[in-house]
Amino acid sequence: MTPTPVDPGRDPAHPRESAPITITLDGREVTGRSGQTVAGMILAAGIQQWRRTSVGAAPRGVFCGIGVCFDCIVTVNGLRDVRACLRRARDGDVVVAQHDRLPAAPAQHTDPS
Repeated sequence: MTPTPVDPGRDPAHPRESAPITITLDGREVTGRSGQTVAGMILAAGIQQWRRTSVGAAPRGVFCGIGVCFDCIVTVNGLRDVRACLRRARDGDVVVAQHDRLPAAPAQHTDPS
């Protein structure tokens, strides 16, 4: 492999110009290019964290980038638990960060006898 960019006219992969697209993340417009993942567009906009863990509220964004860890989950067009690193963005996608708390544990029943 070469670190030198290949002239698009000589590139055997025949890359095409990608179209600009816009998505929204929690109401904020994020712009990118067709072919980018949701996470790629969010990261390119300078946003590194977009959700918090259920326990401890630790900030999360992309960790593995290959769909294994689930740290980047978001809701896309009403569909929950979408891994942003795997989902290709489409123009007009509405992305909402997920901030779910764990349900409270049921009360312990104690036997008075």
